[in-house]
Formats: sequence, C-alpha cells, structure tokens
Amino acid sequence: MTLWTALAIFAAGLGAGTVNVIVGSGSLITFPTLLALGYPPVLANVSNNVGLAPGSASAVVAYRRELGGQRARVVKLGSASLTGGIVGAVLLLSLPPGSFKAAVPFLVLIASLLMAVQPRISRWLATRGERHIHGGLPLLLGVFVTGIYGGYFGAAQGVILMALLAIFIDDDLQRLNGTKNVLALIVNGIAAVVFILFTTISWSVVVLIAAGSIIGGQIGGRYGRRLPANILRVCIVTVGLTVTVVLAAAWH
Repeated sequence: MTLWTALAIFAAGLGAGTVNVIVGSGSLITFPTLLALGYPPVLANVSNNVGLAPGSASAVVAYRRELGGQRARVVKLGSASLTGGIVGAVLLLSLPPGSFKAAVPFLVLIASLLMAVQPRISRWLATRGERHIHGGLPLLLGVFVTGIYGGYFGAAQGVILMALLAIFIDDDLQRLNGTKNVLALIVNGIAAVVFILFTTISWSVVVLIAAGSIIGGQIGGRYGRRLPANILRVCIVTVGLTVTVVLAAAWH
C-alpha cells in the first residue's frame, strides 16, 4: 500500500465517521473509495464494515448526553438490531453478490420520503394513540429489518433508522439521533464479529478507516448536536435522496 493510498483511505474514514454521526450513509464515502483503489467488492464491504465499527462507538460517546434516560429503549430496540445484524452479515457471506441491489435504492428513497413527512405522520399516529415512548411492535420490526440491511450493506442505514424512530417515538430529534447511533453501533459491531470470524479482512484498510472514523465521530458529534430539528431533518432527507440517486445510477 502506497502512502497516497493510505491517506485516501484515512480521509474517507474521517469523512464517513463525521457523516455517520449526523445522518448516516458514511459507507458511500469509504466503500466507493476502496472500489476505486482496486479492492474486490466483498473484501471492500466487510473491511469497510469492520473499520467503521469503532467510528460508531465514537459517535455513541459523542452523543452520550442525549442518551440519558434511554436505557430501556436502547435495550429493547438494540435486541432487534443485534438479531438483524447477525442475519444480514450471514446473508452477505451466503448469497450471491448483488442479491439486494435492486431493493436498496427503493428502501433509502422510501425512508427519505417518510422522514420528509415525518411530522405529519407523527401527529396522525398521536391522535390514534399509536405513538409511544418505545415505539411499539411496528418500530421493533422495522429496526430488525433495518439491522438485516445494515449487516448486509448498510449505506444510509442511519437514514432509515432515523425515519423509523422519528415516526414512532415521541421524543426530541437529537435524542433519537443518539439512539440511532447506538443501534448502528450494535449492527456494525455484531456484523464485524461475524466477518472477522468467518471471512477474509484487509486489516490495513480496517486500521486506516477506524482511525479516521473515530476522529470523524467526535467532529460530527460536536457539530451535529447543534443542528435544530428542522435543519437536521433537511440534512437527513437530502442525504437520503442523494444516496438513492447515486446507488440507482451505479447499480442499474
């Protein structure tokens, strides 16, 4: 690995770690970078996942203040993320490459549109008495399915999680962002364990992405929590729509 290659991977990790804290989708920085540098897709995907896991931990630390009083919620939803992450990681190692490609842009697009109209949906659910402190069964199932997606590929996992959390849980958007960071850490962490145990990892890539994403997690946490709820929502929707276009153009 040349010095310039190492710097490119580190910089991609830094950008991904920063973006992941605020909205998610950092993999759209690191994964294409690895592909452009000549890494095979599956090796790039698993190495990227393992490398970004420490960045997810950094994001949780950065948002620790917003996580106050959310232990029960995190435990309940985290169990769904953990199970889903295991299933997604196993599917990645078992299914032919590209099996989920057709569905991914549509999933991200739907999540982005739901996030855009989230206030209206939330008000409607509140009038029906279906918006709860922990979100109920629909949210639990949604987090489980998102965990499968996150363990399999994961780009814009944060966008999907934020849409689900904001729709079904009555709480401040920044607090929900803290919850999102924990759930993403659980998915990335358990998928990383599966990949380390059962497939080949490029450890040089992992170290460089991890170093960058840890720093990026602190940068994103410092500035992301200052965003007003409406601005945060706009950022999430914008990133989600951009991800949809990029993935649809690249994969179809």
